[in-house]
Amino acid sequence: MTNASVREFKMPDVGEGLTEAEILKWYVQPGDTVTDGQVVCEVETAKAAVELPIPYDGVVRALHFPEGTTVDVGTSIIAVEVAGGAAPAQEEAPAAPAPAAEPERPAEQPAARQPVLVGYGVATSSTRRRPRKQAQDPAAQQAASAVQSELNGHGAAPPAPAAPVAPAAPTSSAAPAQRPLAKPPVRKLAKDLGVDLATVTPTGPDGVITRDDVHAAVAAAQAPRQAAPAAQPAAPAAPAPSAAPASYDSVRETRIPVKGVRKATAAAMVGSAFTAPHVTEFVTVDVTRTMKLVEELKQDKEFAGLRVNPLLLIAKALLVAIRRNPDINASWDEAAQEIVVKHYVNLGIAAATPRGLIVPNIKDAHAKTLPELAASLGDLVSTAREGRTSPSAMQGGTVTITNVGVFGVDTGTPILNPGESAILAVGAIKLQPWVHKGKVKPRQVTTLALSFDHRLVDGELGSKVLADVAAVLEQPKRLITWA
Repeated sequence: MTNASVREFKMPDVGEGLTEAEILKWYVQPGDTVTDGQVVCEVETAKAAVELPIPYDGVVRALHFPEGTTVDVGTSIIAVEVAGGAAPAQEEAPAAPAPAAEPERPAEQPAARQPVLVGYGVATSSTRRRPRKQAQDPAAQQAASAVQSELNGHGAAPPAPAAPVAPAAPTSSAAPAQRPLAKPPVRKLAKDLGVDLATVTPTGPDGVITRDDVHAAVAAAQAPRQAAPAAQPAAPAAPAPSAAPASYDSVRETRIPVKGVRKATAAAMVGSAFTAPHVTEFVTVDVTRTMKLVEELKQDKEFAGLRVNPLLLIAKALLVAIRRNPDINASWDEAAQEIVVKHYVNLGIAAATPRGLIVPNIKDAHAKTLPELAASLGDLVSTAREGRTSPSAMQGGTVTITNVGVFGVDTGTPILNPGESAILAVGAIKLQPWVHKGKVKPRQVTTLALSFDHRLVDGELGSKVLADVAAVLEQPKRLITWA
């Protein structure tokens, strides 16, 4: 009844044909107590980053892989000692991670979990945090400190032997009493910027570290570095070293492993570029009236609380063009050698994130009103920026828009998102001299580029779609007359 057993928690089947995932962050260390449904780590697949809950109660005995390691599905990543006598009915659950349908649970525990990965879920209230132990076994403290120092690469604690059995003398300064509190996107930001969260002063509620706290820590670290040259005016004849960026001081090259979302994107783009015969057409258009309409919609009560920008009307213009030329909304079935015309539009929006380029899409965008489309665009962008885009949100797209204009670029030749027929690139909107009503006047002008798969879209069809998008943006009243 009281015997304890060690269970190995394996990397779950993430589905969608994916066979591996990278461990981004461990939220527990050896010696920590875990409960059923508690998130123990964050992993990144080729689709997105997700938090991984553990399906039973116990004490962490070992972490088998450090952060940054790519692990195959089915490989054990953490060992947990489970007490056999605490809850006999539940501790006899299958050794594999618990499926979605769980055995009966006591009334005081959460009744259900919402799926994140196949067969897994997060706790009903993901914001609740378990109490942290104020004191740990000295050996566990030293081992946890060593693992954390090694994974962070620049932790405050000096490296210590990672052997969990050596009873080292207590060193209360070697490890903090508890792990800093921060949400997964903030932890990823800190990791990307090389910031140790243990050194960051939190300003959020209940001591939670925010994005602003991380950026403040970066600024504070850079301030002494920038002030150092002024404090040492030793050799005014050689200003070149101080003029070089800090990253060039000691390292001439940096190698960045390509994995996760970035690796999947690279493979997909290569496959698309060398599988689908791309054709790109361009058109430059006066969008002055569209820009005026954007300003008017911002004042409309129907759009209160919604983000209204040129991309909203460009997306609507493309949807109108697809409705007038439905054959462009298709895909190529290589196995059957058939063209599959879609009678729905899942509109993809290319988004640049810290993890690389992703293309989530708005499901059934063709059926949405303009306010509904604005709300969907706003949700899509904010979710992508926070790193919370789900794998399902990036699947099933039919056509895509990429807004390179936000970077000040006039236009480009976009590569098709795999499985889609067309992608529209939108350039920067600039005030330029334009012939309007027989006179040269300053007008708001942009350049559009449409790439399409020439196996299923010929030049005539592609030209009609691009011309229709341009016509709507030049005369936005066509959103009514052509709808």
